[in-house]
Amino acid sequence: MMLEAVETRFGAHRAPHPVEMLSDNGSPYTARDTRIFASQLGLRPCFTPVKSPESNGISEAFVNTLKRDYVRVTPLPDAQAVLDLVGGWMEDYNDNHPHSGLKMRSPREFIAAQTATA
Repeated sequence: MMLEAVETRFGAHRAPHPVEMLSDNGSPYTARDTRIFASQLGLRPCFTPVKSPESNGISEAFVNTLKRDYVRVTPLPDAQAVLDLVGGWMEDYNDNHPHSGLKMRSPREFIAAQTATA
């Protein structure tokens, strides 16, 4: 998924400049091979602070929203179906999905409102 994210965002196998990749301290993310691969893609692995309930809460809220509003209401016969849909889910989440913490606006609506008042 890291490679696909870099290819989709930058149109190449490597980011043109270092890009931070934030994750928790789970073993899949802190594994040496994962960190090496991320570095080869131009990603700089960054980790949330250990025992950081706020960071953990934010990521858990996102995962729960993704499961509730997208995964559980969509027929998913196999892993390829998920991979085909997840990009669209992320776009919808950022463009259209209301967030209570953003006064029921999507992240992009919230950023646009902040930019307009700045």
